[in-house]
Amino acid sequence: VQLVETGGDLVQPGASLKLSCVVSGLRFSTQHMGWARQVPGKELEWVGTIWFIGNTYYSDAVKGRFTISRDDAKNTTYLQMNSLKPEDTGVYVCATITGGTIVSPEFGARGQGTRVTVSS
Repeated sequence: VQLVETGGDLVQPGASLKLSCVVSGLRFSTQHMGWARQVPGKELEWVGTIWFIGNTYYSDAVKGRFTISRDDAKNTTYLQMNSLKPEDTGVYVCATITGGTIVSPEFGARGQGTRVTVSS
């Protein structure tokens, strides 16, 4: 299983950014997918989830600003980030979800991540 995230960049507060995650090695269309972010010195923080049927769930920190989508034909999930804040800075990873709860999912395979820096 391989997950490859792209799209990270250095942006100013208030900007938008769209991350992509291409997945291979599994049946993507039946897989729940999640996005999380890692900040040095802190635990991996769940950002959001998209079920294989398309339902989406978000952490309170990003709700209303971030949108997760998927394109099963391309084995890809996306994270659209709007109104970015400095506290959104981190390495964003996508991962398969293997269990847990809606707000505390268990992650399986994950990518290396893509870095997002929000700074003026």
